[in-house]
Amino acid sequence: MTDKTDLMENYRKAYGNGIGFGQRPALIMIDFVRAYFDPECELYADVDDALASALRIREAARANGVPVIYTNVTYHPDGSDGGRFFQKAKPLHNFIRGNPMGNWPEGLEVGDDELVISKQYPSAFFGTSLASTLTTWGIDTLIHTGLSTSGCVRATCVDCCSHGFIPIIAREGVGDRHEAPHESNLFDMNAKYGDVVGEQEILDYLQTMKQKS
Repeated sequence: MTDKTDLMENYRKAYGNGIGFGQRPALIMIDFVRAYFDPECELYADVDDALASALRIREAARANGVPVIYTNVTYHPDGSDGGRFFQKAKPLHNFIRGNPMGNWPEGLEVGDDELVISKQYPSAFFGTSLASTLTTWGIDTLIHTGLSTSGCVRATCVDCCSHGFIPIIAREGVGDRHEAPHESNLFDMNAKYGDVVGEQEILDYLQTMKQKS
């Protein structure tokens, strides 16, 4: 079996390439909802630091005229619009329409001019208007923050790449319920689909948008 050192060297040879930032970014905040912040909920993930980072990135996006998009998950009362995903993942019952676990957590308020996309599946692109909206806006880069790294963030990243947008994943702005899936999925996304980038580098990039406007 390949040890960790060999694995890193193997991936550097095969996948050690970065896309870099594009010219027209948008920020997406994926599924920052109360379920992940309530210790009484089975989806609780102890991800306050990820939200704090995402909010700092959002502040910079707003200040520099970069669009901000939010996603949440919502289901019909019987879950029939959730298909196999709803059948498989039992905690999704927390997102049946009207359940407070699907609300925004304390400290996250959506601006009146900001877009919310409600979805039923992991990717923010699947079955939604996100791709066509980004195309209409002339966006080429989508900065990912949100929850969870191994679930809806990863699914959105893969579809972002597949739709022709540059996926930028904010390292400190995404979170998961355990470090192992969090780190392994950051590693894999960075290797194959997009660029995992530190918060400060993203803030510096967003500042350049003001200079262009």
